[in-house]
Amino acid sequence: MADPKNEGFLTYAYLLLYIALSSGQIFFNKWVLSSKEINFPYPLALTLLHMIFSSVVCFILTKVLKVLKVEQGMTPEIYATSVVPIGAMFAMTLWLGNTAYLYISVAFAQMLKAIMPVAVFVLGVAVGLEVMSCKMLFIMSMISFGVLVASYGEININWIGVVYQMGGVVGEALRLIFMEIFVKRKGLKLNPISVMYYVSPCSALCLFLPWIFLERSKMEDHGPWNFPPVLLILNCLCTFALNLSVFLVITHTSALTIRVAGVVKDWVVVLLSAALFADTKLTTINLFGYGIAIAGVAAYNNFKLKKETSRDPSAASELVESTQMQESQPLVNR
Repeated sequence: MADPKNEGFLTYAYLLLYIALSSGQIFFNKWVLSSKEINFPYPLALTLLHMIFSSVVCFILTKVLKVLKVEQGMTPEIYATSVVPIGAMFAMTLWLGNTAYLYISVAFAQMLKAIMPVAVFVLGVAVGLEVMSCKMLFIMSMISFGVLVASYGEININWIGVVYQMGGVVGEALRLIFMEIFVKRKGLKLNPISVMYYVSPCSALCLFLPWIFLERSKMEDHGPWNFPPVLLILNCLCTFALNLSVFLVITHTSALTIRVAGVVKDWVVVLLSAALFADTKLTTINLFGYGIAIAGVAAYNNFKLKKETSRDPSAASELVESTQMQESQPLVNR
């Protein structure tokens, strides 16, 4: 029988690992893309490298070394009708989210990401997955108001970056809706490792096509790079390590704990980015608005968890599996 103290220690260790890797990966991406740091201003190429690396490593770990297990039940029909649209939206999310780094600060991008529940809920209502109620309308209004206040308090706002980030939010909301429609309704349960295994190759292909037309010629014209390629490999490795930490957190904690950890991570990113990057200037209005938005996000998470648990005790864990994947590849944000 497992020692409760050891189990508790492992739980906290996994949570801290997840928060550290998720926050660190966001900073790492910004560092690589920033013109004032590594200066690799090719978000498409960087995201494509992440997907290729995840595809290769997943194949090695699951099919060659067989140290990780992929959920069974995938068929060509499900892959074509479910995984492909999910992979396309995932690619769109990561591409647009990472591109936003070129124009806005990490902290502001994280604040804009708080609008995610609103996008998911509105799209859910549109396709019949969600039902509008006075309580949800209040929560959505609260989140939207908080994001608007945070945006008003932004000193160096760049609307191009805002458009890219909001495009990434819409892509992520569509991906989560597709997960609900195409995967859960077909009875296929996918843990984060399985999602990586199936989705990463599809997302890589979806990124490769626009990369050929948008970034390939620019990279070729640039000539040799003045930084070690090992940095990009390390960046990809950190991304994959983050995926594994998500898997560990999901299997060792409750749905509520994971969501609380996500909120803590968001605040860590916002506050630390002000100390790490020169383009981040936090204001009182920024933080006040973000606080309102996060309170709304917490209310939304609590409402959804209570609803899922009351309907089916096992549904809460499934909800986490489908939504937590937004952290398994950090856009800005994931």
